[in-house]
Amino acid sequence: MRKTIIGVMGGGEIVNPGDYEAAYNLGALIAREGWVLLNGGRASGIMEASARGAKENGGLTLGILPVTDPDWASKYIDIPILTGMGPGRNYINVLTSEVVVALPGGTGTISEVALALNIGKKVISLNFDLSPLLEKYRTSKQLIYAKNPEEVIEIIKQLLKSLSTSREVGKYV
Repeated sequence: MRKTIIGVMGGGEIVNPGDYEAAYNLGALIAREGWVLLNGGRASGIMEASARGAKENGGLTLGILPVTDPDWASKYIDIPILTGMGPGRNYINVLTSEVVVALPGGTGTISEVALALNIGKKVISLNFDLSPLLEKYRTSKQLIYAKNPEEVIEIIKQLLKSLSTSREVGKYV
């Protein structure tokens, strides 16, 4: 049975110390659910925090790196994927993730959110206000806001249940 992959997208720099804690806790909760955590793989910011949270709680981590140098990978990444694609790797991040969670970041994170929304993926924003730019997606419930990591997990469970049901229906159509 294929494992569920949850993408955690966010910046390489932590501006608000609470964002590190939120990313770490989210990674821990993803691991406790038995899901695979996917992120940008770097040893910095949200990527490092979420991977650390997952690893320290027995999880499996997958990092999609923008470079060909394995030394860029966080020590908390189990499977580093070296792409040499720069920001083009963002497309791999969102295509591989069943659900995308966006934490504060810069243009790279925004591009991941936009790519995910463009291909119809559900995006959960945690402490990252995108509403002025993306109100249309919030209104259609493709972009979902959460207040804490625990709420993120509950939303993911609901989405996965819904996705599973729609896949089952599709088998018979």
